[in-house]
Amino acid sequence: MASMLEYDLVVIGSGPGGQKAAIAAAKLGKSVAVIERGRMLGGVCVNTGTIPSKTLREAVVYLTGMSQRELYGASYRVKDKITPADLLARTTHVIGKEQDVVRSQLMRNRIDLISGHGRFVDAHTIEVEDPERREHTTVKGRYIVLATGTKPARPPGVEFDDERVLDSDGILDLKTLPTSMVVVGAGVIGIEYASMFAALGTKVTVVEKRDAMLEFCDPEIIESLKFHLRDLAVTFRFGEEVTAVDVGSSGTVTTLASGKKIPAETVMYSAGRQGQTEHLDLANAGLEADARGRIFVDDNFCTKVDHIYAVGDVIGFPALAATSMDQGRLAAYHAFGEPCHGMTELQPIGIYSIPEVSYVGATEVQLTNDAVPYEVGVSRYRELARGQIAGDSYGMLKLLVSTEDLSLLGVHIFGSSATELVHIGQAVMGCGGTIEYLVDAVFNYPTFSEAYKVAALDVMNKLRALKQFGV
Repeated sequence: MASMLEYDLVVIGSGPGGQKAAIAAAKLGKSVAVIERGRMLGGVCVNTGTIPSKTLREAVVYLTGMSQRELYGASYRVKDKITPADLLARTTHVIGKEQDVVRSQLMRNRIDLISGHGRFVDAHTIEVEDPERREHTTVKGRYIVLATGTKPARPPGVEFDDERVLDSDGILDLKTLPTSMVVVGAGVIGIEYASMFAALGTKVTVVEKRDAMLEFCDPEIIESLKFHLRDLAVTFRFGEEVTAVDVGSSGTVTTLASGKKIPAETVMYSAGRQGQTEHLDLANAGLEADARGRIFVDDNFCTKVDHIYAVGDVIGFPALAATSMDQGRLAAYHAFGEPCHGMTELQPIGIYSIPEVSYVGATEVQLTNDAVPYEVGVSRYRELARGQIAGDSYGMLKLLVSTEDLSLLGVHIFGSSATELVHIGQAVMGCGGTIEYLVDAVFNYPTFSEAYKVAALDVMNKLRALKQFGV
């Protein structure tokens, strides 16, 4: 069975970027279709990436009783024997709900959802093949948005079996919780999963060929995270490269270039992401992808073919769901001539490790390299009433403030609710506010948000001391 359909906009991929591009165009009164593979509504974000991993984290924190151990003792657990079924029950529920939300949004905006694999026939025409229904549909789009996302990169020479040797997608299908695990790669995904399994009691070893982890973050914050993970019995092997992974009946042995051998039940590779572009037949549309499957775009997310746009992880950094949403919206606006301001430079970064890390703005390293004079204000959760109530004595919030005009240059947070709290600092910075606003503001008590006022007062006290010396 074959049919021909024509639309103002055709979007390939229903993740955050594709979904928002489709809805933005529909709101402008355009005819829109979204092409998505079967059972992947919501894209990688909903099905294998952001949503399941963050839901898994919440399940781990709850079931292990991690957040309550300072109050009830180190042996406190909500459930003694936690199984993958316990963890995945919550994940499956949330994925189903999120898929329903995406489907509802597309339906109420009268966006056609076409199931199958899309590939270019020419620059305006896409053939959609649905293997399950054995149907072919030909779709023409005046404009096209590619939002196909990424998948875990699999290094050559590594034999993945999705049981002993797996990537971040395979983690969601584990049948048992391993007693030991090697995590190859100390990027965001690697550290998030390392902290989750360490919290579950798995003996985790992180191997990273670089000399440090998460170098784009504040060094003091990352030192706090490393200290906390070491307290959970995580072992770090920096400056080490994996040369071989041997799989036996009882587990794996990971061999490093230095000669070290690490036995573990499971090895998880977190070796970056690969753009899902290999099946698009890009050449038929006059496009190509780089070695990592990524597509080059300009500041308006337009490819070298004027009417084809690309958004989300498939275009590379920053590869975040939050930024992908705005990229999709802005691509649709640009295609149909709707005025817009473009992407804001002020974008928060969140790492959903246990504990959380989040920041917005500049780091101390950047300010020092740029010779920008600043002062630091710190608030520690253990000094907040809310920190005592929640059992978080390790968290901290750090403000970087200009000594010239008191403007807020950066916010760095480690601990409970970090990814929520960062938006207060983002709002102050985005509105051009100064540290004086935070000093004068009244925050609910007791809250973690009060950390802003404490840190702001810390800065003002330091600046006052400098004035006493005529500086």
